Amino acid sequence: MTSAGPQRTSQGPLGGLPPFALVIPVAFVQVIGTYPASIPQEHAQLNALTYVLVLAGPPMLLLRRSRPLLTLYVTVAITVLYAALRFPIGPVFLSAVIAAFNAGLHAPRLVAWVSSAVSLGTVTVVLSMTSQYYDLELSGIGFGVAWLALILGLAEIIKARHDRAEQAVRALEEQGRRLASEERLKIAREVHDVLAHHVSLINVQSGVALHLIDEQPEQARQALSAIKQSSKEVLVELRNILGVLKDANGDADGSAPRQPVASLDQLDRLLERMREAGLPVSLEVTGEHRQLPSGVDAAALRIVQESLTNTYRHAGPTQATVRLGYLPGELSVEVLDNGRGGAHAISAEGTGSGLTGMRQRAEALGGTLTAGPRPGGGFLVAATLPTGSTGGIEDES
Repeated sequence: MTSAGPQRTSQGPLGGLPPFALVIPVAFVQVIGTYPASIPQEHAQLNALTYVLVLAGPPMLLLRRSRPLLTLYVTVAITVLYAALRFPIGPVFLSAVIAAFNAGLHAPRLVAWVSSAVSLGTVTVVLSMTSQYYDLELSGIGFGVAWLALILGLAEIIKARHDRAEQAVRALEEQGRRLASEERLKIAREVHDVLAHHVSLINVQSGVALHLIDEQPEQARQALSAIKQSSKEVLVELRNILGVLKDANGDADGSAPRQPVASLDQLDRLLERMREAGLPVSLEVTGEHRQLPSGVDAAALRIVQESLTNTYRHAGPTQATVRLGYLPGELSVEVLDNGRGGAHAISAEGTGSGLTGMRQRAEALGGTLTAGPRPGGGFLVAATLPTGSTGGIEDES
């Protein structure tokens, strides 16, 4: 069965890198590039404090995952201080640029854009006031705005792709949980049907054996034989169910059957077993017999089995009739008896797990199921199961 995977924390493209994988290269570029950048700037100062500020920005990128806005504010503040001290214009801006890009990835969109715009404006004004190499002109402002829009736009594109990928992963996990839940429900229905049917036969037959063991030992012997046969068959069916579970869990390519296999091929054996237990059952088939989708085939058998089990347990002395109708595009299944209809009419409202399970089986295939007392006495279970326009053999369960 499929289980839900571990929860993932959205980190974005840069968030997946180890912390120092980004900090060290940025610090290296800013330190190595500062001196060459200062050569043409004759009036720019260059001293120990220059390199202290150059190295102060990159370590703040360690907080880019948990505090994207704080990272932006601090790196911009360091850059503004650097410019205010008239140090050479150079790669010191790289930390602030990366911080703006990171804010676009991880911070709320409006806050990130406004904060980045204010940061750009602040740096631009300070540079125009302190550096003779930068003038506050329309072309310079436009250049800065264009670069900022490019950086944040790229961040938005990457963020959107990352979000779509996360949504796809969540959708797959949700689908896995849903499929696992459906598989558990299918197995639960199979176990219920197998146990309810055979244990009911064993229970009734054991009572018969106890009642007749002294006065009519031959009939008691027949009842004990029926108990032995039912217990053998329930063990076989439970072993088959467990085998399916083991195969499904250990099958690497997913080719193992996903649910226990039941089909109307087993119907004759089921009716024979009910007759041996003391319930006369007749079978009426209309239409041309054809191979059914495996889901419909299994549901039809289980509906008949559960209905006969209810009749055997609740209807008292009676006889039952099973009717199968092979109609165009559907299979009709009816199980009726002439016993005490009211005795198990309460379960027809869906409070009994057996009738609820039958109804769920039919509805899961797009069919319907009704159950209730018959007007002339007795009880009727009627189901209609779609088989497709061609009555093909593919599994539609």
